[in-house]
Formats: sequence, C-alpha cells, structure tokens
Amino acid sequence: MAEKSVNTRFFLGVLFTFVIALVSYLLASLPVISSVGALAVAIIISIIYRNTIGYPILLQSGIQFSAKKLLRAAIILYGLKLNLYIIFNEGLTLLIFGVFVIMFSIGLMMLLNKYLKGNKSIAFLLGVGTGICGASAIAAVSSILDSDEEDTAISVGIIALIGTAFALTYSFLYPTLKVSNTVFGIWAGISIHEIAQVVLAAGTGGDNAMAFALLAKLGRVFLLIPVSFIIYYFVQKNSKTSSSKTNVDIPYFLFGFLLLAIFNTFITIPDNILIYIDQIARFLMIMAMVGLGLNVSLQALLSKATKPMIAVFVTSLLISVITLLVTIVIY
Repeated sequence: MAEKSVNTRFFLGVLFTFVIALVSYLLASLPVISSVGALAVAIIISIIYRNTIGYPILLQSGIQFSAKKLLRAAIILYGLKLNLYIIFNEGLTLLIFGVFVIMFSIGLMMLLNKYLKGNKSIAFLLGVGTGICGASAIAAVSSILDSDEEDTAISVGIIALIGTAFALTYSFLYPTLKVSNTVFGIWAGISIHEIAQVVLAAGTGGDNAMAFALLAKLGRVFLLIPVSFIIYYFVQKNSKTSSSKTNVDIPYFLFGFLLLAIFNTFITIPDNILIYIDQIARFLMIMAMVGLGLNVSLQALLSKATKPMIAVFVTSLLISVITLLVTIVIY
C-alpha cells in the first residue's frame, strides 16, 4: 500500500511538471510572450508558484525526475539537430570561430564575476551558456558539475532573457547595418545564445542569412561535446586531489547526444519526423525547467542573479561587437 502511494506521488509529480510545462508552452505562443520563449515562461511560473503557494513536497520525487532525468533525455534528443558532415566540411572555419567565442565567453564571465564578487557557479554556467547553446549547455554542464538546482534555474532564466533581448536587437539593427545577409547570418549564429533566438534574429535577413546562421550555431552546439568532457576531466581530477574526495558521475547522456548526432549524419531522417522529435525534446526541456524553477526562492534570486546578469550582459555585448567586426573582415 505504501509503495502504491509512493508511485502515485511520483506520477502526480511528473504530471504536475507536465501541466505547468503545457501552460508555459501555450502562453509562449501568444504575441510578445513568444519572443521570451517557453523555457523562461516555465521558470517564471515555477518561481512564482514556489514563492506564493510553496514547494509541493509530497510530489518531490516526480518533480526531481523531471528536473534531472527528463532534462538529460532532452539533451540526448538534441543530438538529432547535428549533421557532423556538414559542420566539418562546410563550417570548419565557423567551428574554429566558435572555439574562440566559447573561450572568450567563459574567461570574461569569470573575470567580471571575480571583480563583481558574484556567484561563481552561476557565472560559470552563464559563461558556458553564452559561449555554446544557452539552456542546453547550462543543463549539460550543471549535470557534470552537480550544480545546485537553484543556480541552474537562475542561470537558464538569465540566459533566456538576455539572449532574447539581443535577438530582438539584432532584428532591429539589420536594416541599418548595411552588411550582406551572409555576414548578418554568421554574426547571429556565432554570437546569440539559443537556437530559437538565432532563428528569431536571422529570419530578418532571409533564407541565406538563416542557412549561415544555423551552420554557425550548430557548430557551437557540436562543441558542447568536447567542452563537456574537458570540464568532466578537470572536475574528476580535482575530486581526486581534493582532501574531501567525491565521486564524479560519467556524463553518459553526452554519449547518447553524440550517437544521435552520428546517426543523423549517416541516416536520413524525414523532416516531419525530426520536427516531431524536436517538439518532444523541447517539451521535455520545459518540464525540466519547471522542476528546476520550483527550487528557486525569490530571496535567493534577488541576491544571486543581479551581479551575474550584469556580467553576462557585458560579455554578450562584447561578443556581439567583436564577432561582428571579425565577420565583416573575414566574409
């Protein structure tokens, strides 16, 4: 009887995240809110729920399942966005460009955070999210670092809001920049955080801009794999030399991510099926954001988020300016 009760609470916990995710998904289809995105909406609703009604402790097991297991499942499915042949044959220069963006983003974020004396964990996650692919990169790296769920949720919320603001700014700037649609597309793809935000910005430049934007962006998404394993290596190394040794879980979900990328490279999957899988992955990610958002207290949000938000804004602004100048010179 007790086991049945536990299973029921687990199911209700998962269902709870599903319902809020569905509400967030529907709200994100509305004008204005659509530019913010469902991930940010889900986190905002969850934080409001936690700080007004309270954390639904009886449903914790199901909520934690969504926050951790469904999150990793979404990252694995994300691998189907990649075609490794195209990235290495048509976008090798952009791949090298992406390495620079990642190194600059993480390095500057940590430097600014040290000066501002902000939260180190959030700053690092934001550096990874800014340099690679927003929420997905933050989710992958936070799993390797075993980051506090509150820090992860705050980081995803910040990256969603800042990235959206920059994507909208790019759209308004395009008519005044007097650059080719190729340059504009590469600039958007190499500097904006999320794929959805890249699409929002690059769409202003037309089909050619969109094609180059996605090529540049997916090259950065691919770099999530080596960057994650490098981080895992250093975390494991530090745990071995530390006086208080801790076990570091091997990020098996990244192998799944890579395997699906390889599968998508050599096996042609119909576009209608890919769209369906992409929607599933996105919805799983939204459910995970609900689980993470429920762990954020308003007090912690106000105390932890301000300084990292300043740092990520400055970092994103400098990346935008530098990558635009470099793209104009090269292309």
